[in-house]
Amino acid sequence: MNFEFDERAREMRDRVETFFRTEILPLNPAYRRALKADPAEARAIVRTLQDKARNLGLWNLAVPGLDEDAPGVRLTNLQFAPLAEIMGRLHWASEVFNCHAPDVPNMEVLAKYGTPEQKRRWLAPLLNAEIRSCFGMTEPDVASSDANNIATRIERVGDEFVINGRKWFATAAANPDCRLCVLVGVTDPDAPRGRRHSVVLVPMDSPGLEIVRKIPVFHHVDETSPHTELRLENVRIPVSNLLGKQGEGFAVGQARLGPARIHHCMRAIGTCEVLIQLMYERAGARKTFGRAVIENANVRDMIASSRLELEQCRLMIHRAAWTIDTHGDHAARRDIALIKVAVARAYQAIADRALQIFGAMGVTDDTPVAAAFTQARAFRIYDGPDEVHLRGIFGMEKPGAAGESRFYLS
Repeated sequence: MNFEFDERAREMRDRVETFFRTEILPLNPAYRRALKADPAEARAIVRTLQDKARNLGLWNLAVPGLDEDAPGVRLTNLQFAPLAEIMGRLHWASEVFNCHAPDVPNMEVLAKYGTPEQKRRWLAPLLNAEIRSCFGMTEPDVASSDANNIATRIERVGDEFVINGRKWFATAAANPDCRLCVLVGVTDPDAPRGRRHSVVLVPMDSPGLEIVRKIPVFHHVDETSPHTELRLENVRIPVSNLLGKQGEGFAVGQARLGPARIHHCMRAIGTCEVLIQLMYERAGARKTFGRAVIENANVRDMIASSRLELEQCRLMIHRAAWTIDTHGDHAARRDIALIKVAVARAYQAIADRALQIFGAMGVTDDTPVAAAFTQARAFRIYDGPDEVHLRGIFGMEKPGAAGESRFYLS
């Protein structure tokens, strides 16, 4: 692959960089204050910035497979990578460009599998940031790392599906603007393994769908995209709300999770860049035992090791993006599994070093370090835990020709 970004990617990177530095970053203190005092005011800040970004053509940058009449830039995954990295510097910046999770991967599957009516009702308002959405897959009563364990029932009764089950970590479900849950459940428990599940579109105002709670993660609740527990009791939706074909839930889910994982990794690179910058400045500004902290060899090693790991991960992400663009999602399975593990580990290691260099201040909310540390640790579980991806990586390892290894042994 060519590791140099093409002209379009460079142009869009420069435009997003300028918008981020001149429009978004200066409002971060006001946004953070508003988020604590009045989340509605924080959402108003985002909407004002969204209007500006849309007018500049910096809108829907992360969905390449849109119809011709849909609003969006249609960048490839590789072209989007440096933009996602810029957005990853602040946890709320992606929403300004309508490039945030879980809406982007939901847009992707609606664009790929949605009927004309489903696109009209759900995809169009998502692309225009008129609504938010969530994804209901993980369940509290089973080990959801094995998707075959997902137990929520979706039973057909006449022209309707009746849904019963529990979901949690349905990100953004408790956001006031959330109107849709893209939900995975069992439609045929007697079908062969891998063909039992389907994906359906559940309006959030459906009778019987209850928001149980916002789930704190390490004692913190994300007010903009809260992880949410849902209970569904005899929720009825029309059969026309089936997304894709019945029994192809895993195929639809994989089409969604592939881009979602790579986008998470792209944004994490941006967060880690901020952490390295903060480590360097903090260590240079503080003195202990008569000299600057940055003069200590172990501190310099911590910063250098962080740079080493980050550059490795960036290259792996770009390769994964290039593979998706040129050979498709299936061909990129191995690369996506590799970056999901590698980035999560590097993210946690870099955040841990930043916390150590910042000392007591690092565990407070006065810096982004504490939030990054908790997000990094959770990242090793979200979208499939490390162990599941390692299992997949091993399964794709190809041994050499039979008997060949004897030539390497004495």
